[in-house]
Amino acid sequence: MAVKHGSLSINSENIFPIIKKWLYSDHDIFVRELVSNGCDAITKLKKLEVMGEYTFPDNYKPEIQVIVNPDEKTLKFIDNGIGMTAEEVEKYITQIAFSGATQFLEKYKDKTTDDQIIGHFGLGFYSAFMVADEVHIDTLSCTEGAQPVHWTCDGGTEYDIQEGNKNTVGTEITLFLNEDCLEFANEYRMREILEKYCSFMPVHIYLSKANAPQEYETIDESELRDDDVVVEHIHEDAKTEEKENENGEKEVVEVSPARDKVKINKRPVSISDINPLWMKHPNECTDDEYKEFYRKVFMDYKEPLFWIHLNMDYPFNLKGILYFPKINTEYDSIEGTIKLYNNQVFIADNIKEVIPEFLLLLKGVIDCPDLPLNVSRSALQNDGFVQKISEYISKKVADKLTGMCKTDRESYEKYWDDISPFIKYGCIKDSKFAEKMGDYVLFKNLDGKYLTLKDCIEENKKETAEAETEEKKEDTAAEENKDKAEEKEPEKTIIFYVTDEVQQSQYINMFKEAGKDAVILKHNIDSAFISSLEQKHQDIQFKRIDADLTEELKGEGATDEETVKELTELFRKNLKKDKLEVHVENLKNESISAMVTLSEESRRMQDMMKMYNMYGMDPNMFGGQETLILNANHPLVKYLAENKESDKAPVICEQLYDLAMMSHKQLSPEEMTRFVQRSNEVLLMLTK
Repeated sequence: MAVKHGSLSINSENIFPIIKKWLYSDHDIFVRELVSNGCDAITKLKKLEVMGEYTFPDNYKPEIQVIVNPDEKTLKFIDNGIGMTAEEVEKYITQIAFSGATQFLEKYKDKTTDDQIIGHFGLGFYSAFMVADEVHIDTLSCTEGAQPVHWTCDGGTEYDIQEGNKNTVGTEITLFLNEDCLEFANEYRMREILEKYCSFMPVHIYLSKANAPQEYETIDESELRDDDVVVEHIHEDAKTEEKENENGEKEVVEVSPARDKVKINKRPVSISDINPLWMKHPNECTDDEYKEFYRKVFMDYKEPLFWIHLNMDYPFNLKGILYFPKINTEYDSIEGTIKLYNNQVFIADNIKEVIPEFLLLLKGVIDCPDLPLNVSRSALQNDGFVQKISEYISKKVADKLTGMCKTDRESYEKYWDDISPFIKYGCIKDSKFAEKMGDYVLFKNLDGKYLTLKDCIEENKKETAEAETEEKKEDTAAEENKDKAEEKEPEKTIIFYVTDEVQQSQYINMFKEAGKDAVILKHNIDSAFISSLEQKHQDIQFKRIDADLTEELKGEGATDEETVKELTELFRKNLKKDKLEVHVENLKNESISAMVTLSEESRRMQDMMKMYNMYGMDPNMFGGQETLILNANHPLVKYLAENKESDKAPVICEQLYDLAMMSHKQLSPEEMTRFVQRSNEVLLMLTK
């Protein structure tokens, strides 16, 4: 076969159904596309006016009208932008994927920039056929001497074009809705869609219903504008009342002055805020404006803690506001919302490629005209540029937080409990963010004081040094073992923590009495966070205060092995737990009868099992279990050691064990029921 060279071709009959049905995932997105085209048309006209190639008529106001007509089953989009000639209609409308915006920018590349030009692909118009059986275009170009154009298409690959009757510059697109899409002729449904996609477009957008009765409003005459249509002038006489003065005399007093009012046609209210807060410079925005914007956009009645205003022009254009909301729920139920915009046009919520994952917990808006969007403008292209944007956002958040910690530590500490889930999650997910925030992660100790990781390590070293000093005074053989100690690897710095201040109050009191400290880590994310810290800092280890019995909590002397053996057998027998680990210690606090410890490794494994819903698995299969520690100095333990055969021994053993477990973790419903019943029995014994 001879070598043949050719070019690929696309059959319009094949490609058009694809564009109509599968280019856009959401049917309502056609509203965004048609309104965006109208915005572009107005933007182009403004640029021509700036360049001196066009003069606006008197009282020109750029706007887009959206008119629903449920009776005729139509929907109109009307702009007063640049318009089109017949030649331009054939070029930009009838040629699929031929962008008028791109053509315009190429023509005036030396005189203008692409700022605020939304369209790029030349496909948005065809989204109209997703909901319409027929589409009409009536347009008049701003070009001097241009003739109006009327274009029609019934959804196939053929169209008709002829001279129209439009007498004002701009474009009017009429959609004849199909029977499945009549919802778009409903005023309230259309308002919902416009508010979703077009709330911040750079042109005023007005929604109305065809043939709706005229509505009116009454204003003070001083507020009358040139464009108001006056229906009636109204004079209100002054209002007076008879009142008693200080002398007890009655007199007529004016309570409301005379007023001149006018009844006017109700002013249309734009759906679009053409100057959204994020487009302003941070210095121009007040705290009240930030809060009001937050309430308006996110419908959140709670005030945000604080916010970060992003404003960058180089190396890419990015603006936005990120809010840190107040959180009252657990980590796994937090849902933030980051709204992504492109030239003030809504793209999507929470696009993970451009928003660092940990910041998806926040609420905010980001507007980046440089985003590499796909042809439907609903998703991002896989582009390295997107990663740079994500890294920039992460850096700005880190800079804000570190700056606050340095310059306003009081506010930083006040916000810490609320913002810590964001920061800790960010440290886990983003190594660069973790590096920046490493010295600014706070830990609240038992006294409510906030410490950095370095502070915790220093405090621990002080406690250890004091303990070692005391130990050296009492240990006469310390000098003999000096050489051996030097050969040992340095021990890890242990940082003790609390997960429930109420439940673990017994352990907390023991720690305080021993002059030891711990930090409070009670959020679900803390388990993963401390594990990540231990990986980065091999010289530290986190332990819950009930993970081990430290030497500082023990008193002098040791219990003889026979007593330990007998008490172990006694508790195993009465509790019916053959494998129960029992230790007998002389605790400094004689008021404590028993306590339970669980190794940190076992607890972490149990937490992991819960995270993955592996409740049916036996924790013991991973090694380790709770250890019951009995205080040999407590009267009840002494009684059991001396009266092992007493008929009261089983009740005392069960009660001591449950009391110890309650300080360690919640009892199961069955265990709690037995505990309450047994407690009642013990109380009844006191009455006999």
